[in-house]
Amino acid sequence: MARSGEPGARMEETGERMVGAQDETKWAPLTTEFWAMFLLIIVILIAAAISDSLEDRRAWTLVTVIGAAYILSRGFAKGGTDHTPLRRGRRRT
Repeated sequence: MARSGEPGARMEETGERMVGAQDETKWAPLTTEFWAMFLLIIVILIAAAISDSLEDRRAWTLVTVIGAAYILSRGFAKGGTDHTPLRRGRRRT
């Protein structure tokens, strides 16, 4: 465990003071799941706008299901993580 006087611990403490403790695995827009969800929602909404067979209600239902699945996947990803202090010789991911 890093002592409070070491540079890594000082940087972590400074970062937490500036933006708060970040226990998240990754910031959401940096994940592949976010961009896959975003692209899929855009494709569904465009398809609903130009297609006669995909009605509005079905399109919005699909968008809601995709959004809920994304929220659940982020919850599962963050569920097992715990904030640990910076350790010497090992980077946090």
